[in-house]
Amino acid sequence: MHDVARPISTKAKMKSNRGVLGIAIASVIALIVVVVGIKVLQIVKMAKTSQPMPVTAVTSALVKEEDWAPVFSSVGSISPVQGAVVATELGGVVSEIKFENGSAAKKGDVLMRLDASAEEAQLHSAEADLELAKADLERSNGLAANHVISKAEADAAEAKYKQKAASVDQMRSMIAKKEVRAPFDGQVGIRGVNVGQMINPGQQVVPLQMLDQVFVDFALPQQDLSQLKQGLEVRVRTDALPGREFTGKLSAINSMVDVSTRNVSLQATLQNPDHSLRPGMFAKVDVILPQKHKTLVIPGSAVSYAPFGDSVYVIDKKKDEKTGQESQVIRQQFIRVGDARGDFVSIAAGLKAGETVVGTGVFKLRNGMAVTINNDLAPKPEMNPTPADS
Repeated sequence: MHDVARPISTKAKMKSNRGVLGIAIASVIALIVVVVGIKVLQIVKMAKTSQPMPVTAVTSALVKEEDWAPVFSSVGSISPVQGAVVATELGGVVSEIKFENGSAAKKGDVLMRLDASAEEAQLHSAEADLELAKADLERSNGLAANHVISKAEADAAEAKYKQKAASVDQMRSMIAKKEVRAPFDGQVGIRGVNVGQMINPGQQVVPLQMLDQVFVDFALPQQDLSQLKQGLEVRVRTDALPGREFTGKLSAINSMVDVSTRNVSLQATLQNPDHSLRPGMFAKVDVILPQKHKTLVIPGSAVSYAPFGDSVYVIDKKKDEKTGQESQVIRQQFIRVGDARGDFVSIAAGLKAGETVVGTGVFKLRNGMAVTINNDLAPKPEMNPTPADS
């Protein structure tokens, strides 16, 4: 008898496939476990290994002690010691303009003339009447001396003469008012009239300003009044003249305090020989008090301003106990900031003279960082900075 192969049953095939799938799944799980284990070991090893913090390059600034005089700061405007807009008292037609725009004028110089032909004709008539009245007066005086006429007739002739003389003076005054003259020495501006123009009484002709000396008008709070007195030094700067500082004296303190602002109005006098300051200019004003006191000063760029408090980063030296090497580490120090002048600020509390702080870029630092000092490109703070784009 021949052996005949019997076919494998479907149930046996299913068991065989399940066995292969189980082995594959087990292999994948084992591989995942191995990979995860290797990563965990690497992380544990890295965590146990101490990594040194990266060294950051910073600029430095020394905390200095300087003599700062107390200063009251304000803003104001330039005004002329003498200034006016010259106007006409009478109306008429402009017949002549005697000045150039922007030129200098002396007191009494004729700036403009109005047509006065009608008034001049009336003056001639009044002068003729005056001559006749004068002759009548002389004749009456002679007759009265000889008792030919009464004293009343002589008095009437004298009164008539005085009346005619007054008419002549009135006409001369009218003609004089047809000329607009400079009331003081100064510099004229741009005229507001032209030859041939018909103008009314009170018409503005041209501004006239005395510029050799100017005022600066400003105000300070009433609590500063007790420390103010005439003669204090005043320093003035204006955006129109960057880099320049003008020095003058406090010349006037108002006799009353403004009831709405509780400020007292002040006025300082400045010399202005080159006429660079012009009335109407905006000005920054500092009143310098005579007493001085020691003040700790650092650049304003060293301060990190924050709602919870202002701070700086102090650079300390730290020695490694194992290697003995010294390194520089920053320490955040909260401070109280005082007045600011130019690029500098005063420190009321939190620092000591001689300490070194980070000068710039404090926003990117954190407490305890290792740093190295590099001042090659450090900005130079100034008391009176003049930015290029100001």
